[in-house]
Amino acid sequence: MRWSVLALLGILSTLAVVPVASADGPNGYAILIISRQTLQVSTSCEIGVYVNDQLVTRLFQEDDTSLNLPPGDVSVRLRRLPGQTPGCESSGITPAAATRIKLHAGDILKYSIAPGPYGPTLKPAPIEY
Repeated sequence: MRWSVLALLGILSTLAVVPVASADGPNGYAILIISRQTLQVSTSCEIGVYVNDQLVTRLFQEDDTSLNLPPGDVSVRLRRLPGQTPGCESSGITPAAATRIKLHAGDILKYSIAPGPYGPTLKPAPIEY
């Protein structure tokens, strides 16, 4: 009986030392959702999503993605990518200006891709789940 009580206390004391993971707080992250609807952008070309000038994903029609990003300012740029669909070569096309987004720990932001004067651009969208 005495050993079982000591063993139980030993197990409980080790559980108190283990840190709990959390997305909130100063060391958390933000979630950025980018959605591509066919009705808003009618091209069948792939659209590349660049975060801080690094290609992070490709979006096809009716596709969306979610990115876990650290808090702070982030630059998001969209560009048509050459693919298997004819007419999607991006040579000679000026890439759209980057969208600057301010992220805070715990944020969940959604943007949809819309046509812009220089190519696809991002616009804020409601989160509807």
